[in-house]
Amino acid sequence: MSIGIQDRTAIVGIGQTRFAKGLEDSELSLACQAIAAAIEDAGIDASEVDGLSMYSMENNREFEIARSVGLGDITYFGEIGYGGGAGCGAIGHAAMAVATGQCTAAVAWRARKRAAKSSRPWANVGQRLEGAQQWSRPWGLLRPVDEIAMLTRRYMHEFGAKREHLANVAVAFRKHANRNPNATMYGRELTHEQYMQARWISEPLCLFDNCLETDGALAVVIVSAERARDLRQPPVYVHSFAQSIPRQHQVMTNYFCDDPLLGPSYACARLLWERSEIKPADVPVAQLYDAFSPLIPLSLEGYGFCARGEGAAFTENGALEWPSGRLPTNTSGGGMSEAYVHGFNLILEGVRQMRGTSPCQVEGAESCLVTSGEGVPTSAVLLRR
Repeated sequence: MSIGIQDRTAIVGIGQTRFAKGLEDSELSLACQAIAAAIEDAGIDASEVDGLSMYSMENNREFEIARSVGLGDITYFGEIGYGGGAGCGAIGHAAMAVATGQCTAAVAWRARKRAAKSSRPWANVGQRLEGAQQWSRPWGLLRPVDEIAMLTRRYMHEFGAKREHLANVAVAFRKHANRNPNATMYGRELTHEQYMQARWISEPLCLFDNCLETDGALAVVIVSAERARDLRQPPVYVHSFAQSIPRQHQVMTNYFCDDPLLGPSYACARLLWERSEIKPADVPVAQLYDAFSPLIPLSLEGYGFCARGEGAAFTENGALEWPSGRLPTNTSGGGMSEAYVHGFNLILEGVRQMRGTSPCQVEGAESCLVTSGEGVPTSAVLLRR
């Protein structure tokens, strides 16, 4: 294997804006606010930043960010697809750039105006019928929730999962958000009874199986492990990183293959754990991409926390809940109860867990798995103290 990046870089700064639906600030303004906050948190000057790593779906361009925040000469910049699968990829690419000397301090970020009318499925209809979407949207799968509902029904049929298992996910994450003052759903409790009575969005998925619609931005600063030792914050090392697009993969509608439930997490996990000295049994806390609740059992299986078909049962008896669960998950509330910014808030929560500053701090946690989208070309990072 070519030169690896294990523990050669560290996240030393994190920053975010507030989360809400319908913020007045532009996406560029939100991005700059989050990046400036991350640089301040790291205790470095903006002119030291010479690397940028962003989503291919980001509306803000690299030169706009660099000029607006007052960064130095940019010697590395890259864009990572795809949507929900890009968050950990942006971190991994920034870490690789620093580890290989392309830059010395890199920023990765995500800004999103989720509440904009242009983000709705019925906007730009012509564009939404291009490419692979022409094989699903005309037949009624208009939204991502419809596509995941199909996979969920298949999962229920194959492995006997129940709505009660999905409720376990939603309720656990809401409990965590209720301890996080920055969470959109802070102070808004959710019970199993409320979940079971909620209206359908796309059967078998109800209102509380879905992520939020959130405006906001988040950013991180990555430097070399050596540089990190001299900075303000305790370093959070990028221990392992992987990406995957599985063979014959079709985004969100992975129905046209031998095994639709064998998602991208399996290919990603193989490489992630091969490059890691830490294994699934050693991980005490996880931040798993949760645009929809059924992605959690699929990810639990794909990343090796349980056997195939056992992800739903894994959620029983408060297994995902802080503080006593066997794997406290999405401890800030995740995409379903903190904010949905294409999963980038999961990365910041992973850093907080390693710093010991999470509202739902897992005592003695030495590592944290963070994953990006299940059902799309994806990525994952394993962070450690």
